[in-house]
Amino acid sequence: MPLALLALALGAFAIGSTEFLTNGLLSSLSGELDVTIAQAGMVSTAYALGQMCGPVLALALLRLPTKRTLLILMAIFTVGNFLASLSPSFGFLLGNRFVTAWSHTAFFGVASVAASGLVPAKKQGSAIALVFTGLTLSMLLGMPLGTLIGQAAGWRASFVVVTIISLISLVGLALLLPADRSLEPVSYRNSLRPFTNPRLWVALSATAIGFGGLFASFTFIEPMLTQVSGFSSGQVIWLLGIYGAGLVVGNSLSGKAADRALVRTTVVLLLLLATVLAVLAFGATHKTVVIPSLFLLGACGFGLLTPLQTFVLRFAGSDSPLVGTANTAALGAGIMLGSLLGGFILDSSGSFTAINLAASAMTLLGFVVYVVAASTSRQKPRTAHLVGHPAGD
Repeated sequence: MPLALLALALGAFAIGSTEFLTNGLLSSLSGELDVTIAQAGMVSTAYALGQMCGPVLALALLRLPTKRTLLILMAIFTVGNFLASLSPSFGFLLGNRFVTAWSHTAFFGVASVAASGLVPAKKQGSAIALVFTGLTLSMLLGMPLGTLIGQAAGWRASFVVVTIISLISLVGLALLLPADRSLEPVSYRNSLRPFTNPRLWVALSATAIGFGGLFASFTFIEPMLTQVSGFSSGQVIWLLGIYGAGLVVGNSLSGKAADRALVRTTVVLLLLLATVLAVLAFGATHKTVVIPSLFLLGACGFGLLTPLQTFVLRFAGSDSPLVGTANTAALGAGIMLGSLLGGFILDSSGSFTAINLAASAMTLLGFVVYVVAASTSRQKPRTAHLVGHPAGD
């Protein structure tokens, strides 16, 4: 694999470290900023809403060279994290998370397409998986360590650490990412053409709904573990590490499986995720159920990232970076919908069982939409310059 993929993975690690950082710090945020747990969960919602707006930023930077675009995006992200550490109010933090997330979506969209262009078609699933390994490692290491730092020194200190990581990743991208092979201007018309296909929007909807079910549950994972499962705040850190370990395993295996059988891999992961969420709904009071469920939740949930991203790129039949960005925005839409759904249920019923059942149902709905999208892709397969073969298995 080219060293450039490692630079992209490093950027993904920095971004992933802050994206899910607040999920382990809801109690701390709630206490210092004087809001309820459900309101504190809006920090994740605001970030997800910003992710949905990321394609606008990607479109504005479309005609710039890829390397310059990625450096600009990481610079925006670094400044955003620093300002988050200085937030004077809950409203400021919400606004900051919303704006910072614009760069998140654009980065992953451009990075996914760039990674695909660095390897042969048969290795694209693995290349994208390597980029997302940075994201999964952030869950294995970044989020638990961020939670530990936040518990010891306050949530602001966690954002300071992420700022430092972002600076390191910015230097890594500058040194390791090769210059663009072609500096020909990108056509706005060609980049936007895939979005005139209604079937692409079905595929994007499958991403949003299927992945969103995970975050109806995971947004409130910290209070669930302490209030329902009976774990202490200190134990939450290593539990998040177990979840992160599942991410690493799931992402690694799903990349290879997607190279062999893309649709089949995605279908299996969606059904497994829905099953794990249902088990967690009724087994959250039993620690022996929660621990393996967290591992499987990470493995199935984030194992979906690579096949969903690969499917949309193949389905669109285009090398436009906006396609990858749009799918990342769809992931953000799913996170927003899931966190809103979980917050609404928590406010109205106070039941974590109900949250997990709703999360399972949302994932099953995503499964249905994905099957529809996959069946239409087989009816009229498209050949992409990037990927070289249709979206089916």
